[in-house]
Parts: sequence; structure tokens; C-alpha cells
Amino acid sequence: MKKISPLFLIAVVILYFAPLPNAHAVSPPPDGGYPGFNTAEGTNALKGLTTGVGNAAVGWFSLFSNTDGSFNTALGAGTLLFNVGNQATSGGIKNTAIGTAALLFNSTGTDNTGVGAAALLTIPRASKTLPWVLTPFSTTPAVPSTWPVVRKRS
Repeated sequence: MKKISPLFLIAVVILYFAPLPNAHAVSPPPDGGYPGFNTAEGTNALKGLTTGVGNAAVGWFSLFSNTDGSFNTALGAGTLLFNVGNQATSGGIKNTAIGTAALLFNSTGTDNTGVGAAALLTIPRASKTLPWVLTPFSTTPAVPSTWPVVRKRS
């Protein structure tokens, strides 16, 4: 039995892949990193930022109104849209919103976490909502009934 030459194999591979279109990355390339340890990706994400630091906004209009708020995380279209932030009064900082329109109307609330579409939608100035509380279209937090009960072993 004849052995196939390595040069022949290389030539076959090159000829096989040559007619394929060139692979391109996302255009324009993601930029993401901004001064003050801020990350923004999406149309008008972090558009109004002036002095805030440590923010991450991914999605259409995420953290759009944020100027001075810091350490906020917004993932999804319109998350934390009206959050303004004020370092002097500690308002509008340390919020986490995941899901379309989560914490949409939060303006100066602090330490809030909303997960799910429209979670904690109408709480403009509430602070320290429990991180495991998910409440779409409501100002009253509620614990999901489907979560398992965790018991401590003795």
C-alpha cells in the first residue's frame, strides 16, 4: 500500500478551503472598555455617562441616563434606563438589572437587584431590595414560590 505524501495532504486542504469566503469578526468590532472601568455595548448604552465608574451596560439604551452613578450592571434592552446616579448622595449606585426593562424607572435607588423582563419596573427611589426578589410590573417584592427551600444540615 502506498503512503500519502504530507505535501499532497496540505495541497488538498488548501484547495478545499480556498474558495470559502473569508471569515470576518463582528463589524464594527466591539469596543466595550471606556475610562473609569466602564463597559458599554449596544445602541446608546451608557450614553449620558460623565463621571460614573465601574458600570457595565449591555443592550439597547441600557443605563442611558446614567451620569454619575457607579458600580451598576445593566444587561438587556432598556435596563436601568432612567438611573441617573449621584455620588454625593450615594443615589443610583450599586444596582443590578438583568432582563428587558428591569429596573427601568429606578432613578436614584441603591443596592437593588431585578432579574427578569420588567423586574422591579416601577421603583424609582427604592433601596436595598433583596437580591433574590423578582417582581415584574410591581412595587411590592415577592419571593417566587417555585424556589427550593434550602435547609441547613445539623
